[in-house]
Amino acid sequence: MPVHRSGTVRRPRLIRHFPAAGVILAALSLLFTLPTAAQAADTPARGSASMGMGVAEHDGQGGLPTGDQATQTEGVDTSSHNGNVAWSTLWNSGVKWAYVKATEGTYYTNPYFAQQYNGSYNVGMIRGSYHFATPDTTSGATQANYFVDHGGGWSADGRTLPGALDIEWNPYGAACYGKTAAGMVSWIRDFVNQYKARTGRDAVIYTATSWWQQCTGNSSAFGTTNPLWVARYNTDPGELPAGWLYYTMWQYTSSGPTVGDHSKFNGAYDRLQALANG
Repeated sequence: MPVHRSGTVRRPRLIRHFPAAGVILAALSLLFTLPTAAQAADTPARGSASMGMGVAEHDGQGGLPTGDQATQTEGVDTSSHNGNVAWSTLWNSGVKWAYVKATEGTYYTNPYFAQQYNGSYNVGMIRGSYHFATPDTTSGATQANYFVDHGGGWSADGRTLPGALDIEWNPYGAACYGKTAAGMVSWIRDFVNQYKARTGRDAVIYTATSWWQQCTGNSSAFGTTNPLWVARYNTDPGELPAGWLYYTMWQYTSSGPTVGDHSKFNGAYDRLQALANG
């Protein structure tokens, strides 16, 4: 605002002659700031992301599998949102495998990891852990190391699945984390290469086809090395990302009766054991 030589604040001429204009201008200013405030309020807290967080929003939620797929094996994935999981109930309902969120970025570990990871194992399930990627915070190799150091390792016990990289819509900002398609492919490559160097296993890649097309340019770089876990909440898995001729797992709903996220392993139980064994 302009100031008189005397040091007093001088109100704009419009407000001096028409006092009501000041009220109108203040209201307009508040109106134009509201969307930004609302967007900030809608942004979840760091660490709260889980598998499929953006799938229903971006791809929609359709029907359940039609039952005409080949022999498949039921599984679930869990995070801190699920708290202490009733693993015996899930086992008795036919769930035979589970993936548990271990880490996110390099700043978060799941406080329920031990109950979920060990609990699923103790009832007889084959289980693994997953990392929610945040490519805008640190490098792929750095996050792979953090994952392995905080529950993402692998052991040849016949009951442990290779770790999974959850790479999908950014719940905290821009969908592609501010990266070009080439930059995203490079980040993913750094992660899976470092994970294999640490564990000897190729990480599973969890993603949705629409995100993969948008944010990697539909890269075919990983189809021959990394098992695909595709997310699509509908009656079939639909189009797969480039490079993969088939999916290893398909997350088909976030509305399961006990734990929301349910998936099908694309094969009988013995093939699931083979994946665990490497």
